[in-house]
Amino acid sequence: MAALSAWFWNERFWLPQNVTWADLADSESGEQYPQAGHILVALPVALGIFAVRLLFERFIAKPCALRLGIQSCGPRRAQPNAILEKVFVSITKCPDGKRLEGLSKQLDWDARKIQRWFRHRRNQDKPSTLTKFCESMWRFTFYLYIFSYGIRFLWSTPWFWDTRQCWYNYPYQPLTSGLYYYYIKELAFYWSLMFSQFTDIKRKDFLIMFIHHLATVGLISFSYVNNMVRVGTLVMCLHDASDFFLEAAKLTNYAKFQRLCDSFFMFFAFVFVTTRLIIYPLWILNTTMFESWDLIGPYPSWWLFNGLLLVLQILHIIWSYLILHIAYKAMIRGKVLKDDRSDVESSSEEEDTALNGTKAIHNNGSNRVNGHTTSSSQWAEE
Repeated sequence: MAALSAWFWNERFWLPQNVTWADLADSESGEQYPQAGHILVALPVALGIFAVRLLFERFIAKPCALRLGIQSCGPRRAQPNAILEKVFVSITKCPDGKRLEGLSKQLDWDARKIQRWFRHRRNQDKPSTLTKFCESMWRFTFYLYIFSYGIRFLWSTPWFWDTRQCWYNYPYQPLTSGLYYYYIKELAFYWSLMFSQFTDIKRKDFLIMFIHHLATVGLISFSYVNNMVRVGTLVMCLHDASDFFLEAAKLTNYAKFQRLCDSFFMFFAFVFVTTRLIIYPLWILNTTMFESWDLIGPYPSWWLFNGLLLVLQILHIIWSYLILHIAYKAMIRGKVLKDDRSDVESSSEEEDTALNGTKAIHNNGSNRVNGHTTSSSQWAEE
């Protein structure tokens, strides 16, 4: 274990030339520098945030949802049936026409009744609109708070106005209490999101979001350990700028305030594209790749850090394309797309399709449900 620890914490990987971990130990003058052990504090703080979330959703978000007329009852539950339950759990959740015919003969049920049972069974595993509203209200509140905190903190820092200050005298840059609290709050929040994924009802994008949260935790921890915290605060604040607009759009969508939902989504799309495709490369990548090269020069962890930021930029481009695609379709239809990662099915068109041998029903060249065009696109979410 000692050999493994020495290999992992190799100074020549983490730190610039002629700098050691001993140089970054707390000085006699009282100056403190980031230490790897500090980030462990984020774990109990994450549990505290998770507990606050449960209280917030129960005593604040839920009453707000009820006042807005969002019902607490979930989707209709399927009547108990051992044979259909076994097929649902072990074979398929969406039986095709041939299987429907076999089940119809076995149970002496009409095929449409079996289709209805499968639809109700799928719906009962999905969260209600009330649950999704409470989750979004919690995320909206925290994102708005952490972005406000970040802007207030960074406004008084020299590196917010001159990014070269991120690298002057690096890595001998003292850790202030405000900077430490900012990092711990961000890190603890993403740890809490990872915890809550295992208690919340699972959605289609469970694995993608888990990997996203894990990568975010890794990037925040990595930048803290090698004291790139100044530029790290800029990255975190920039990424928080658009998140609360997305959650606001979801909240108004669940509350059926469609025009307000459209407006929030358009604000989100504008802020997301502006911050991720313009400000991020011109402000963040410029300082991490070029200004830091001039002032401190490259070293192994510098290459890794910038490589991860470049990968993030590629993701920004992909996400921006998806968001703009959604915004374009919203303008064409006059309505933003819903968050269909876990929405309740409300049409029997799907079962009609299965009855016809799983052939899609086409009207004027496009699939339609109850006269409305459907789409497989989902809410764009980081």
